[in-house]
Amino acid sequence: MKKRHSYLILLLALLSCAPLSARVSNYVGAYGQLGEWSLLPGGSSYNPSFGFAGGLGGVYELQIGPQYSPTCFLLDVGVGAWGGLTVFSIGQSEQFTLANQRDLQNEVFDYIYELSGRKDNYSNLAVQVPLMVGVQHRRFYMLAGVKVGVNVWTQAASKSGLNTYGKYQDSPLYTGMPLYQFFQDDRLKSTNSTNMNLDLAVSLELGGRIGVLNDAHGFDVPDRKIEYRLAGFVDLGLTDVHKAGHNQALILPERYDAQAAYGTRTMVDGAHMNDIMSTEGFASSVRNLTIGLKFTVLFRMPDSRGCVICNENYRRTVGSGGSRSRMKYEE
Repeated sequence: MKKRHSYLILLLALLSCAPLSARVSNYVGAYGQLGEWSLLPGGSSYNPSFGFAGGLGGVYELQIGPQYSPTCFLLDVGVGAWGGLTVFSIGQSEQFTLANQRDLQNEVFDYIYELSGRKDNYSNLAVQVPLMVGVQHRRFYMLAGVKVGVNVWTQAASKSGLNTYGKYQDSPLYTGMPLYQFFQDDRLKSTNSTNMNLDLAVSLELGGRIGVLNDAHGFDVPDRKIEYRLAGFVDLGLTDVHKAGHNQALILPERYDAQAAYGTRTMVDGAHMNDIMSTEGFASSVRNLTIGLKFTVLFRMPDSRGCVICNENYRRTVGSGGSRSRMKYEE
């Protein structure tokens, strides 16, 4: 029993002394990042989107490690603005039909829309809050954690090639007749305001510190007050960011008005494309994926430290305000 008490007392003593021997540094800084942004549709026949994204933000970092050691533990929290553009390219063509319409001669036909080479461009702006932990050893560092993204503005712009046809019974398709609203190699464009859900992503950052390093700080060692980092990062979303909708891919005019349509573009101007993520059956879920480069500048906050070299002559000279320029760093 006495041995157990002795071990417990020794353990408590070690734990109480550990903070005294640790080096704790506080940093504030700024970062910029640039990368490739994709939306990943799950349970869908559509391929992932492809685009780019960038962001700027601020960060607070706490570094904790053994005194004079080149290795330390990192804790980062921050806030930033993130924005990007990504594009769904839809290769297959789609047809939509207004059945049983009547022309100027009162003949019955089907009016057909054919969309091809469609692209849906999503522009997004979000506020992003990272919470990361990691380790730093000499020039190398690693951070891992989560990032919470709150989407504040999203817009979708849809563009597609368009052909329109008149299909009469036992007759070939009519196209290339603009007076009758049968267009060939035309274009259809639509813009939609849309929303995205909260984005919770796991993040990994691997990189290095740039420039001259100094991991042992004290009043007798010149401090490196600014640190620079360059890293690669990947953010993978865990949550479904799209708001599932029940819209039709193409909203058609109510009917072909032969008198109003003759010599105009009412059948094209009256059609509207909904963005692909708001259409029914697009995907069971959509997740964010961002891969890119990140540059960070950290500024060390003032703190109180003991000596590092601890040479009495050097310490006395510098401690009293003397110049370091002619002093030698001697153990």
